Amino acid sequence: MTPGGMASASGELHWSMTGFGTHGVWAGFSAISPQQAHEIEELGYGTIWLGGSPRSLSPARKILEATSSIRVATGITSIWNTEAAEIAQQFTELETDFPGRFLLGIGVSHPEAIQEYKSPYDSLVAYLDVLDETGVPADRRVIAALGPRMLRLARDRALGSHPYLVPAAHTEYAREILGPDKFLAPEHKVVLTEDAELARSVGRPYVDQPYLHLQNYTNNLKRFGYTDADIADGGTDALIDALVAHGSAEVVREQLDSHLGQGADHVAIQILGDVDIVEELAKLI
Repeated sequence: MTPGGMASASGELHWSMTGFGTHGVWAGFSAISPQQAHEIEELGYGTIWLGGSPRSLSPARKILEATSSIRVATGITSIWNTEAAEIAQQFTELETDFPGRFLLGIGVSHPEAIQEYKSPYDSLVAYLDVLDETGVPADRRVIAALGPRMLRLARDRALGSHPYLVPAAHTEYAREILGPDKFLAPEHKVVLTEDAELARSVGRPYVDQPYLHLQNYTNNLKRFGYTDADIADGGTDALIDALVAHGSAEVVREQLDSHLGQGADHVAIQILGDVDIVEELAKLI
């Protein structure tokens, strides 16, 4: 694992893709405490990703206040429950208070969750237009992109992409579309146990509900050869194993790093189960 910050002699953090580190931590914005964030930073992880579509950037502020150098990103801010101009203002305030440490992850969520889900691509383009107009640099935002059209948008209008719930094959596919110079940071789930049945019993509910019932995700899995039969009834063992790494710390690292081998710059690790997240993450160092 590599630290997340690149500090100058003055202590100022330089904005660069290497500053994210090769591994970060993904957790729901209400599931990670400031104390845990501080401990994760002490372990040497490069970035904390705050999931769950918060309606403002205030959860990011709390984590930034509790830490000194680790980068903090949203994974994601939904365009449907936030106003672009308001998010831009909050971004500017974070940049003033914590220069170079915040990355705005944005996305369109999924139609099953949004009553007014209309033309997601055009809506995201309009949101990006407002961010441009209000001074949020393209290289300070990433897009939760799965399919080719969204990946091309991430290539052209953002630092890169933060895909969620993807096998390593998607990482190779995304890299081909993004090109060599864009940031690619997939999320990957982990259950640290060598008991495969236990790992699947823990991981399957996190994958099945809601993701195996959402067309954005199921269509993407089918893009890589998974069938309706693989996806039905909570997902086959093979599907769950592809999306939820399990085994010893060494085996889990190999699966996480398969994304790096397929072209990712960074992997966001989501620890599953009723465990101490910091203790589990420490095992992966």
